[in-house]
Amino acid sequence: MIEGSRSSGDPTMKRWTALICALTFLGACATSPTGRRQLHLVSDAEVSQMGVTAFQEMKQKTPVTKSQEDSAFVQCVARAITAQVPNTPLTPANWEVQVFDSKEINAFALPGGKIGVYTGLLKVTQNQDQLAAVLGHEVSHVLAGHSASRVSNQMAAQFGGALISAGTGMSSDLIGTGANYLLLLPFSRGDESEADILGMDLMARAGFDPSQSIALWQNMSKQAGQAPPELLSTHPSNQTRIADLQRHLTQDMPVYEQARAAGRRPACGRP
Repeated sequence: MIEGSRSSGDPTMKRWTALICALTFLGACATSPTGRRQLHLVSDAEVSQMGVTAFQEMKQKTPVTKSQEDSAFVQCVARAITAQVPNTPLTPANWEVQVFDSKEINAFALPGGKIGVYTGLLKVTQNQDQLAAVLGHEVSHVLAGHSASRVSNQMAAQFGGALISAGTGMSSDLIGTGANYLLLLPFSRGDESEADILGMDLMARAGFDPSQSIALWQNMSKQAGQAPPELLSTHPSNQTRIADLQRHLTQDMPVYEQARAAGRRPACGRP
């Protein structure tokens, strides 16, 4: 998600990750698209089921928007983004997209092909490209295995002994617990930075202007108010995110131009 507090990126959790990885050998560890090591104690099928369960819980607790225009706009951008995502157990061909009626400036993507967008976010994203930057970022969390890593780290801390004895398996009664972890726990700063870059790649391949991801975080900076120091936050500062994206932009502008030349020109009407 866009916002968060403490996460699995703290030193204690990192020590747990190193310990569990050592005890369960390489079979329980995975490598992200950018080469970061991650703890994966749950299978793709299990974490996908967690995503489905978490999404159902969210739909029961949060009202959906009554605006057909908002829904159509978000659906259009989401279709263009997810069309560039490979089909896997975590990212099926058909994604369920829901717009929630909330002033919260946030969005999320869950394993199993679930995307949620809060109407408050639509007041900050000024065009289809900026919304694509958010959705590309959130979908990239799923693609990079961050959800499985987040659940695995928390379960390792809470149920370390049991998980070690069980190897990489997980009993069915933990599905609900894992679903709550997906909704409640924030990602680490490393995950967020990786999702920023992967999300820019994804939006460029979909034909959205990657430079608008920088404009998005400039908008976010204006909305943030008195943000905590970066070292006390699980998210990179807006200034750090903007600088990282600016450095990566030169790589993605040619990708964007190729996508446009290939006919990928999203035209999602802004309500």
